Amino acid sequence: MNPHAARSISPFVLLNTLKTNRGLIYNLIKREVIGRYRGSIMGLLWSFFNPVLMLTVYTFVFSVVFKARWVGGTESKTEFALVLFAGLMLFNLFAECLNRAPNLILGNVNYVKKVVFPLEILPFVAMGSAAFHLLISLFVWLAFYLIFFGIPQATIVLLPVLLIPFFLMTLGLSWFLASLGVYLRDVSQIIGVMMTALMFLSPIFYPIAALPEEYHLFMQISPLTFTVEQARDVMIWGKGLDWGAWAMYMLLAAIIAWFGFAWFQKTRKGFADVL
Repeated sequence: MNPHAARSISPFVLLNTLKTNRGLIYNLIKREVIGRYRGSIMGLLWSFFNPVLMLTVYTFVFSVVFKARWVGGTESKTEFALVLFAGLMLFNLFAECLNRAPNLILGNVNYVKKVVFPLEILPFVAMGSAAFHLLISLFVWLAFYLIFFGIPQATIVLLPVLLIPFFLMTLGLSWFLASLGVYLRDVSQIIGVMMTALMFLSPIFYPIAALPEEYHLFMQISPLTFTVEQARDVMIWGKGLDWGAWAMYMLLAAIIAWFGFAWFQKTRKGFADVL
């Protein structure tokens, strides 16, 4: 196979690649998850204790030290921690995928030299690893909710539907950054700064309702705002999805995903020369 040959940008090619390489993707995700804790005494148990520790720390710092209360919520310190943690779980997945994306190709030069290796699956592998930790965090969140508040709202079953466009958008941005990082080595530094800024410019530590009206539109620019706000609605406040907004978000996410994949396919022919 010629590494300089033009690659198809069709979404059907992408779906076929996923189907053909599903076994390889699974094994690479498994290797990443296990590899992260290799050599540690507790191993995979850290993936459980990390979110437990973070949830405990957030509860203490924001509720006891800062005495913060969520706008529209109750006076419960545990509720504040769970509301905060619900947003942080999604931010952590988004930040992990985008922070790693610029180095996905740079860190796997050996794959670039193997012209038969499907490089386009690397963002899937990174997101699969991040999704595993999101799943563990969700179990921890559910356990705390069951202990302190009982059975969660029935609307929580809508969470997987809400996350579909979120994953699509994250993948699209990951493909774009994975390719861009090969040609512009400063990208990883810029993304690191942007992720820190995005954490405070998204409704992670506060709801949009806490801001003056004139800032609401500005907050909607953040790619996390819709998902985080809606996740809290279905997980905690018992509200359904805003299906009209979800459909628009899904369309935008699909466009971003396709653009990211198309950009990756068009630029990958130069990877071997640059590296």
